[in-house]
Amino acid sequence: MDLENQKRVLEFTEEYGKDNVVVILGAAEGEAASLAAETVTLGDPTFAGPLAGVSLGLAVYHVVEPAVKEEFDPAVYDEQCGMMEMVLDVDDICNEMNAIREQAAEV
Repeated sequence: MDLENQKRVLEFTEEYGKDNVVVILGAAEGEAASLAAETVTLGDPTFAGPLAGVSLGLAVYHVVEPAVKEEFDPAVYDEQCGMMEMVLDVDDICNEMNAIREQAAEV
């Protein structure tokens, strides 16, 4: 997650409170999604951005996770994400996201 997005997430969390912010990711690989998820839950693991050492504990999901996908109108999801979903390793992304959520729950 780039530094500008880290700053935006931090500002939204300060303005609305962490219980009112949910982060939806769209990274193309499980590892990239995991890094972004870790950044908004446990803090920037690279210690380079505004979230370095800041554990926000935000709810974070990937757009291809079944629980998120079912929240969309199927036609809109298919139009906006259908092609992407066909080429991604959805199982890997879901596994990475679940692992980060489990790790965050332990903290």
